[in-house]
Amino acid sequence: MVRRLFASSHPGPTVAVTVLAVVLGSAVGLPPLRTALLGVVVFVGQLSIGWSNDWLDARRDRRSGRQDKPVARGDLSVSAVRAAALLAGAASIPLSASLGWASAASHLLFLVCGWAYNLGLKATAWSVVPFIVGFGALPAVVTFAAVPPIVPAAWTLAVGGLFGVAIHFTNALPDLEDDLRTGVRGLPHRLGARTAGRTAFVALGVSGVVAVLGQSGIFVGRPTAPPIVGVLGAVGVLALVVWGLVLVGTRAPDRLLFRLIIGAALLVTVVLAVAGTNLGAAEAG
Repeated sequence: MVRRLFASSHPGPTVAVTVLAVVLGSAVGLPPLRTALLGVVVFVGQLSIGWSNDWLDARRDRRSGRQDKPVARGDLSVSAVRAAALLAGAASIPLSASLGWASAASHLLFLVCGWAYNLGLKATAWSVVPFIVGFGALPAVVTFAAVPPIVPAAWTLAVGGLFGVAIHFTNALPDLEDDLRTGVRGLPHRLGARTAGRTAFVALGVSGVVAVLGQSGIFVGRPTAPPIVGVLGAVGVLALVVWGLVLVGTRAPDRLLFRLIIGAALLVTVVLAVAGTNLGAAEAG
């Protein structure tokens, strides 16, 4: 039962977002116990979002024959995954509060965005908005968890939003045809596979550049040389982006393109991580 529930939580994205939050928490300088608490908060919130997706999409997934989803296969009941989604969502509220009201509010925004997407925004031209807002709030969840809380630098919110764009378009690519057959017409579906792939790569490329420029202090009028690791990471991101854009123009989206996007996303995470305390603008009043 536990294994089937975890498989229904979209474990890949759930673990990836949790690891991203923990890495950023460590980079900002949160104590180990607080970093672990941050990880638990984000993990429980992501479980809730993942389970709500499988609950709300159960009928559609069955029609599409989604064998990768326990509910669609009949291995897990809709009522079980619904209860898990609601319990995890409820539990994430007091857990978030343990990080302070500002971090809790930011995480609640992230959580609401995930649920709003699952409840219907995914099938509209506005499907990318929950990803922009939700992932844009993630750096705030991290920096506000510091003691005292740290206001996130504006550029980190921009990087988070761009990251969200890339994640949305990347996640949509493998399921475009199945989604269209079941009435889901989000922004990636309306743009088509090639444009969706290009959008994911461009968003990651811009996020890498913004992350390096943010570390350099150029956005606040105090330019300095950014960390060499950050620069190399951004160069790596741009190289993968160029490679991906060339491939998108010559072939249909496939596993190689997906891996390139994931690789670029990991490098953006590295660029963000080496920013360290530069992720924050100032202590909150």
